Order: sequence, then C-alpha cells, then structure tokens
Amino acid sequence: MTDRLALALVELAEAIRAEVRSEAATVASAPDRLLSVDEAASALGLGRSLLYAEIGAGRLRSCRAGRRRLIPAASISDYIARAAEA
Repeated sequence: MTDRLALALVELAEAIRAEVRSEAATVASAPDRLLSVDEAASALGLGRSLLYAEIGAGRLRSCRAGRRRLIPAASISDYIARAAEA
C-alpha cells in the first residue's frame, strides 16, 4: 500500500469517527421516545414473550404508564450494544 493511500484511509477513518460522534451527540440531546411493547419487539426482532423475559431479567429497561409497559428507545440501543459485545 502506498503512503498516499494509507494517508487517505486514515483521513477517511477520522472523518467517519467525527460523523459518528456528531450523530451520537445529536441523538443524546434529543428527547427519548417511548416505544410500545410491540414496537420494541419489532425493532429488536423478538417476540413479545421474549421481550417481557428480557425486561423481567433486567436486561431491558422499561417503565409503566398506567397499565401500559413502555420501553425507552435509548434502552433498545443499549440492549443492542451489549448484545454486540457478547
């Protein structure tokens, strides 16, 4: 690999990192959206029963609003990140 190509790849990697950081900062400052159980299950590709099992095991945060169980969108992202690490 030539020095010029290596330098271009390093610059590209830095630009991607900067864009990801910028996007993460934007998402972090936005208000969190609450998803229904069906929406969260669909987003994760899980069934309702498994989603409730993950909530019960403490691996997925949720909250109650009256009789409804709602899952913060950030909780979905956290769950995916932890699953990717395992």
